[in-house]
Amino acid sequence: MGDPASGPGRNDQYRFVIGDAVTSSISEWKDKKMTGKLAIVTTVATLAAGTAMAQSSGDFTGFYGGAQFGYADIDTSLSGVDGDGAIGGIILGYDYDMGDWVFGGGFDYDWSDVDLSGAAKVEDVWRLKVRAGYKVNPQGLLYGTTGYAEASTNTLGSDDGWFIGAGYEQIVAPNVSIGGEVLYHQFDNFNSSGIDVDATTIQVRAAYRF
Repeated sequence: MGDPASGPGRNDQYRFVIGDAVTSSISEWKDKKMTGKLAIVTTVATLAAGTAMAQSSGDFTGFYGGAQFGYADIDTSLSGVDGDGAIGGIILGYDYDMGDWVFGGGFDYDWSDVDLSGAAKVEDVWRLKVRAGYKVNPQGLLYGTTGYAEASTNTLGSDDGWFIGAGYEQIVAPNVSIGGEVLYHQFDNFNSSGIDVDATTIQVRAAYRF
C-alpha cells in the first residue's frame, strides 16, 4: 500500500497552490506594467496640455528680441538714381496685451548694401517705432506701425525721416513668434542735398518673447 500522503489528492493540492502563485505573480506583473503605461501616458498628456495651454494663451505682453530679413526698394527724386537689394537686422521691443488689442514700442536696426545707381550706397537704417494691433485669432496679431527712422549712406551722409506700415505676427510656440512687415519710409531733402528719398521694405521677422 502506498503512503496516502503522497497520493493523487496531495499532488492536486500542490498543483493548485503553485497555479495560484503563478497566476497571482502574472496578475501583479500585468498591474505594474499597466500602472507604468498609465503613468507615461499621463505625463505625456500633461506636458502636451501645458504646451497647448501656453500656445493658446496668445499673450503678447512682455519684452522681445529677434531678427528680420527681407527686401528694400529705394527711389530718389533724381531721375535714374534708385536701387534695390537685401536688408536685415535685429528687432527689440515691448508689447502690452489688453485682450483683443495690443500696443507696443520697438527698435529696429537693419544692415544694407543697396547701391543707388553708383551715386551712393545705403549702409544701414534704424527705427524707433510704436504699433497698435488687433488679434484676428488668439495667437495672431494684425497691426499698424509708425515712427522715426534714420538712414546712412557712404557718400551722402545720414538723415532722419519717418515711416508708416503694417504687419502680421503669429505666436507659433511658447515664447516664439514669426511674422511679416511692410514699411514705407520718407526722407525729404536728404542731408540738405536737395534730394528726396523714399524706400519700401518687406521683411519676415522672428522673435523670442521673455
